[in-house]
Amino acid sequence: MIEREVTIGELGGNLTVPEQAEGLVVFAHGSGSSRFSPRNRYVAAALVDAGFGTLLVDLLTAAEEERDRATGELRFDIALLAERLLAATDWLGEQDETKSCPLGYFGASTGAGAALVAAVERPDRVGAVVSRGGRPDLAGDALERVRAATLLIVGGADEVVLELNRAALARLQVDAKLEIVPGATHLFPEPGALEQVARLASGWFAQYL
Repeated sequence: MIEREVTIGELGGNLTVPEQAEGLVVFAHGSGSSRFSPRNRYVAAALVDAGFGTLLVDLLTAAEEERDRATGELRFDIALLAERLLAATDWLGEQDETKSCPLGYFGASTGAGAALVAAVERPDRVGAVVSRGGRPDLAGDALERVRAATLLIVGGADEVVLELNRAALARLQVDAKLEIVPGATHLFPEPGALEQVARLASGWFAQYL
């Protein structure tokens, strides 16, 4: 098992690669979040247990995060977030321990929109995308060009985001599915909700990576 902190450009990350990893999942964090998000770290640990490598990487620098906390503007800059995600993807392709791993993206909140945009730019590298409480609608016209199998996971009580995901699903032209976690709200804090997210994500990546 490889576990190490990494630096990609100006951005920090945590890379974990089990022996004989079945694939590697890059986490795209969402609104006001980072690689230290307890929710994404929980899902990442579950994926490692299932035999996948993970890269949790910040998509904003420390200064940008501070600015975003005050203005909320950068978390919706999907082009910037996708560009950072692509830099992490290309970096993984240059590392001996990860260059041959099939890749997937796990996007939360606005990070899901960035993950879908980035997946369009690397269709031969990224085989699957999972969105948790995500905003796939923010991918805009890129939705019709996504080639990675896409799973949208939304809490049943997260009504506005659920409708946005239903609309995005209708635009996707690949293997795509919407899974609703009954009673869950946007951050999936309800008992057992995050466990369902981890199980669904593991199953999706196992199928498509």
